[in-house]
Amino acid sequence: MKRHRDPKRFQELKTTTERETEYRIALEKYIAKSIGSHVEKMQNFTKYAPRQSITKFLSRYEIFKKILSVQGSIVECGVLFGGGLMTWAQLSAIFEPVNYQRKIIGFDTFAGFTGITKEDRTGTSELVKKGGLAVDSYEDLKESIRLYDLNRSLSHINKVILVRGDIKKTVPRYLKKNPHTVVSLLYIDVDVYEPTVVALRHFVPRIPKGGIIAFDELNAETFPGETIAVLKEIGINNLRIQRFPFDTFISYAILE
Repeated sequence: MKRHRDPKRFQELKTTTERETEYRIALEKYIAKSIGSHVEKMQNFTKYAPRQSITKFLSRYEIFKKILSVQGSIVECGVLFGGGLMTWAQLSAIFEPVNYQRKIIGFDTFAGFTGITKEDRTGTSELVKKGGLAVDSYEDLKESIRLYDLNRSLSHINKVILVRGDIKKTVPRYLKKNPHTVVSLLYIDVDVYEPTVVALRHFVPRIPKGGIIAFDELNAETFPGETIAVLKEIGINNLRIQRFPFDTFISYAILE
């Protein structure tokens, strides 16, 4: 099996059970041989999407509803394959089809972690290393965005923006070119310390009251850098951090 089609990729070997691995391998085979065209399969995506993926989708839906009336763009730091980024894009196209001011902006190296610091080293994940979680989805996502634009209102106005490179450099550069940027939702999924600090330092001052900071790895022993960054930059007790009862990982804070 080719590496990029390996259904076990990015599994945590220390905590993954044989049953979970068996499920992922069987699901890969089932999707490949199941009836219907690729489009028909996507139209019936609940046949194929793992429960955990639908859980994340529902969490993002609930978060999106909370920022519908808040001015500003959605910024996602840490894009990986792009499922989260395009969830925000699709929800915006559905619930606010004429809100062309709300951009969906994704920052990622598309080459994995540029490095780790001492704040990350207690992490239990095997992926806490330079180059960890490397997925070059940039060109693939550009095509996904092109197709998305064919199926929405006001498609002549750009909606989804990809920013490629080291966040420590690209975020300040982007804001210098776009000083008007207001952020309704900052979704942090960069996993490690330094890029989390950069995201918080540059984007939080641009979030109005009622806007949201959301986290994917807060309180996670696998990637402690995210929590440490929040402790140092904002202070955990300065945020009312909430979660959904059906989702283990995603948490969020509404700025008050």
